[in-house]
Amino acid sequence: MSKAARLREKTARERIAAQQAAARRKEARRRMIILSSSILAVVAVIVGFVVAYNVRSSSNSSGNTAAGGVHGTVLPASTASKITSVPAATLNAVGGGSVVSYQNVVFTGPPVVKISDKPLTSNGKPEMLYIGAEYCPYCAAMRWSMAVALSRFGTFTTPLHGIHSSSTDVDPSTPTLTFYQAGYQSKYLTFTPVENEDLSGKPLQATTSAQEAIWQKYDTSSSGTTSYPFIDFGNKALIKGPIYDPAVLKGMTWAQVAAALHNPSSPVAQAILGTANYMTAGICNMTGNSPAAVCGSSSIKSLESGL
Repeated sequence: MSKAARLREKTARERIAAQQAAARRKEARRRMIILSSSILAVVAVIVGFVVAYNVRSSSNSSGNTAAGGVHGTVLPASTASKITSVPAATLNAVGGGSVVSYQNVVFTGPPVVKISDKPLTSNGKPEMLYIGAEYCPYCAAMRWSMAVALSRFGTFTTPLHGIHSSSTDVDPSTPTLTFYQAGYQSKYLTFTPVENEDLSGKPLQATTSAQEAIWQKYDTSSSGTTSYPFIDFGNKALIKGPIYDPAVLKGMTWAQVAAALHNPSSPVAQAILGTANYMTAGICNMTGNSPAAVCGSSSIKSLESGL
């Protein structure tokens, strides 16, 4: 073999060796990229779980949406107790409170409208049906009174949760409760709350066809629309809208509202407890005035006679 041939062969071998080395380096880089991508994917999954956990924890503590889909912030036991254990003497001292004066200014007609229809029942007991929305400032006002009135006939079996009405509606950010997924037990009545929309105005709890029929029948305006809040006391009496001014709660905390309920001369008690007494009269009207300890009081009998 000539010298020139040997040089060409050597050059070819070197070229092939260089190509093979380059191929090995390329494969090594490919494997490293795959490995790195896998590691990054695992890290991303871990980070995702951590972020999701923190978001849920933050949401629970901030009172937006708690675990299990229950909305709001669980009220401290001391605050909840003040709402659900207003003394009968305080309620009697308030009577109709500031309800009538508010009605005379804002609406025409009685605070509670008496109707005659086929009895509304559930689980073998008269049914109190509430349809509202979490964003609604007027519902925000009325929930306080419902909680007080209902506590005279039974017990909330789930903790009371506090929320605020919409920050962009009238009476913005009114402190209130939510009855979404709330449990209630009474031997006198069934309480059926329907929070139809959430704080953003998005669908939350749909009405049944029967509930929708009642709502449409008794609360359809001349424009063909229904409104919040709507409260039906066993198809014997109705409340269609607020019967006190939500502005009385402006800037207050849940604890401040609860505390004010125990001062019968406070504007808050005059509004909330006055409305609660009207609701109590509506409930007594559908339970056959049971229990007598509640329905037999002079203030409730007086309001019930006016239905």
